[in-house]
Amino acid sequence: MAFSTAAGWSNLPNGNFSSVIYSKKVQLALRKATVVGDITNSDYFGEISAQGDTVRIIKEPEISVSSYARGTQIQAQDLDDEDFSLVIDKANYFAFKVDDIEEAHSHVNFMDLATNRAAYRLADQHDQEVLGYLSGYKQSALHANAGAVNDVVNGTKAITTAGSDELLSLMKLKKGSFGNITTASAGDHSIPVAARLPGATALPTEYVSPVMLINRMGRLLDQQNVDKSGRWLVIDPVMMEVLMDEDSRFLNADFGDSGALRNGLVLTNWNGFRVYVSNNLPQVGTGSSTTGVANQNSNYGVIVAGHDSAVATAEQINKTETYRDPDSFADIVRGMHLYGRKILRPEAITTAKYNLA
Repeated sequence: MAFSTAAGWSNLPNGNFSSVIYSKKVQLALRKATVVGDITNSDYFGEISAQGDTVRIIKEPEISVSSYARGTQIQAQDLDDEDFSLVIDKANYFAFKVDDIEEAHSHVNFMDLATNRAAYRLADQHDQEVLGYLSGYKQSALHANAGAVNDVVNGTKAITTAGSDELLSLMKLKKGSFGNITTASAGDHSIPVAARLPGATALPTEYVSPVMLINRMGRLLDQQNVDKSGRWLVIDPVMMEVLMDEDSRFLNADFGDSGALRNGLVLTNWNGFRVYVSNNLPQVGTGSSTTGVANQNSNYGVIVAGHDSAVATAEQINKTETYRDPDSFADIVRGMHLYGRKILRPEAITTAKYNLA
């Protein structure tokens, strides 16, 4: 029992008068917000939901425009039918059982609790894996942030000049992308980031501000003719904190809007982006909170911006079922999630690897 007993006290010595109560209110584990459903499209979901494991996507043919003068003999060009493929190749499952005696004697519904948790774990793994993939990274284990550069192409590349991560090198921001940083070379290393406080009259020479970084991401999308409508930005909590230090709009009454703070969405329009915060972005080594302005290429985080049309996701099986265990008196609950994801427009995705200055 919780109460102490005075020396020499012998009344009800075993403490059995004080019962232990097990609450029927269960403490649920905290859950991360998922964002992939909001920033990817499902344009090809209907075509593959019932059969097949590959969708071949034909690209719009390029047309040449030629000058014309009177009497010019017209030469008709041949149209190209270039395509690329989306492959359904990712599958995860869960399975657990509850014995009949345990179910009969339990004061809480463990089957419902476990099923709810399992559904979240499948969704969270999907979010981590897809966010890593579209940022150019891959997981080393399930339920871990992507931490290694992706070298596995899903199907075929949407643009042949893309790297093995299916992204374009010109859309990847790194330390050397910013001419104001004058510290020693290693331009392919992560970008030191710090808030540029009010009153600053000159550009920093050892780091960039978060607004400078995100403005550059917007410029890269502009230069690729990416539509302003439908742009999104996913950042981690570390970048969100630095942004709040620098831009008061993240703190005032216009933060988000009524009903907007869902699925990680924190601002509906900032510099042309819908802004999401996620803990599922790639983290390499000790991640984005690693401090310092020296060359850093083993400990950093990644943020990503893009357009709703840039990445497609498609599910083929998302199923949960219950059946009797043939070897015991128990119910087994199992579920499986089969899906695919594909970078459709690498020119409409830009990434930045960074760490705190």
